[in-house]
Amino acid sequence: MEQKNRFLISVVTLLLLLVLFISLSILSSTHLKGMRFDLTGNSLYTLSDGTRNILEDMDEPVNLYLYFSEDVSRDLPQFRSYARWAGEMLEEFAERSGGKLILHRVNPEPFSPEEDQAARYGLQSAPVGSAGDVLYFGLVGSNLLDGQQVMPFLQPDKEKFFEYDLARMVSSLSHPQQLKLGLISGLPLKPGFDPVTRRTPESWMIYQQLDQLFDVQDIPVDTMMLPDDLDLLMLVHVKGISESMLYQIDQYVLQGGRVLAFMDPLAELDAGGDPNDPASSLNAAGSSTLGPLLDAWGVSFDTGMVIGDRAYALQVSPGAGQPPIRHLGIISIRKEGMNDMDVVSADLETVNFSSTGWLAPLPDSGLVFEPLVSSSDSAAPIEASRLRYLSSPRDLEADFLPTGDQYALAARVSGPAGSAFAQPPEGIANDNHLSVAQGKGINIVLFADTDILSDRLWVQKQNFLGQIVANSFADNGTLVANIADQLLGSSDLIAIRARASSSRPFERVDALRLSAEAQFRDTEKNLQDELAETERKLTEMQTARQDGELTVLNTEQQDELQRFLDRKLAIRTQLRQVQHDLTQEIEALGMRLKFMNIVLVPLLIIFVALGFGHFRHKRRLQGGK
Repeated sequence: MEQKNRFLISVVTLLLLLVLFISLSILSSTHLKGMRFDLTGNSLYTLSDGTRNILEDMDEPVNLYLYFSEDVSRDLPQFRSYARWAGEMLEEFAERSGGKLILHRVNPEPFSPEEDQAARYGLQSAPVGSAGDVLYFGLVGSNLLDGQQVMPFLQPDKEKFFEYDLARMVSSLSHPQQLKLGLISGLPLKPGFDPVTRRTPESWMIYQQLDQLFDVQDIPVDTMMLPDDLDLLMLVHVKGISESMLYQIDQYVLQGGRVLAFMDPLAELDAGGDPNDPASSLNAAGSSTLGPLLDAWGVSFDTGMVIGDRAYALQVSPGAGQPPIRHLGIISIRKEGMNDMDVVSADLETVNFSSTGWLAPLPDSGLVFEPLVSSSDSAAPIEASRLRYLSSPRDLEADFLPTGDQYALAARVSGPAGSAFAQPPEGIANDNHLSVAQGKGINIVLFADTDILSDRLWVQKQNFLGQIVANSFADNGTLVANIADQLLGSSDLIAIRARASSSRPFERVDALRLSAEAQFRDTEKNLQDELAETERKLTEMQTARQDGELTVLNTEQQDELQRFLDRKLAIRTQLRQVQHDLTQEIEALGMRLKFMNIVLVPLLIIFVALGFGHFRHKRRLQGGK
């Protein structure tokens, strides 16, 4: 009877557990839908707050079409891994959008309508193998108003910007009205037709980037009136600007208009400088400033001086066959030179400047002067004319004495500013002349360099699987886009501009490899020094001989040469031992990791389970008593 009761209790328990499982499944599918846990090390699938805000604020549905050649990519594990991650991110976007973002996956097989459609959208195809197959890996977005945006090819090395690029696409398609950026430039950011080559040169990458983000309206330098509907005014190397235009800018700022201005004591790409040759460019360079407007904005700027920085100086090649040398006037500002309290610069790694000036606040201006990018304390001013006619970067080192101060290369200025004009200039009628800023005051960002915008300082173009793509090696473009976004009030996009990579580096292995490479370099240097010393001794012996047989080595020379050859053999053996030890250490590290994953962790789980079972058995025995 007791055995029958136990069987009945077991059956009832199993039925209750089954009912509980079904109930929890129904509950989770209805009330817990969309709940996810991201347990990855870098929170790879956790969307930033800015992305969530953009998805919540979508005004209309957006369709996203992910084109990926599944079959062609069979032997490309890097692309398949990245495509899987990108697809999962897109699914997370769609899940968070509340049904307003619809994801479609498309496999454009060869000679299929889907492949024709991918080509019609402008997606880039990359040749794979020798059979003529092509790989498509791009994204197309569209809205109900026939608006369309395309990411032609998703590159794995651009993974950290994928969330930002995707959020920007969704934001612009959901809010089709682009903000208008007015551009007044004295540099050829968007070159016109070249009558010599009969071609239109490609515009600068910074212009292409801004043109994707905003509705860029080019304004001639000699224009008399600013357009009324500008959301942001960008000034780049405006030389010889008229008084009437200065007044228009002054009033625009006092009315609450936002300005992003780039000035320069030595603009290297002025007057047709070669973007790939800094030396020739410097000889043609000119300066620019905003004159009286800077005084009204509480800023000083010296057009006769540039900043040299020993700590941030970049290496340049002085000529063919010559070793690179550091150029005090071409500097790469690292993370410690960025303002980590300002969202536009906090997450940047490097920003490159060339022949840059510096900005400083005027005393008692009453305005807030906030540096965004600063030099190191190993910097000092240098006369701009020295860089203009510089024969060698080594010449700048001769009398360079750092002042110990940090110099602001870019700064934000805000607060209650006054007008630079007591009254409108002659010939301009303005019954609504403003003497002081309206509302909370002005909000502008100033740069003391225009070369920061040039391609050569932050972007490199190369052939990638048959396509010309641009890869950034510095954050110049990101900084400018950040500032433009923020001046226009788009803080959500700034918050998601970069994220961690899904590629987890083997930091311990990298450290071991770097240590081995350092030993290699030291040992090779010793070998080269010994070789040079042996050659010197042999030359001295030959010179000192009087027997006339200069082409035949004597006994002393042969002994010296043999000693060097023996030493060379010993050093090569040492180099091989260093490589062997590195391999052994990496393999030992791999074995330890395998032991932990395959043996140690399962044993730990077993011991915990056994301990828990023993504890429960002991509790039952105590309860039975």
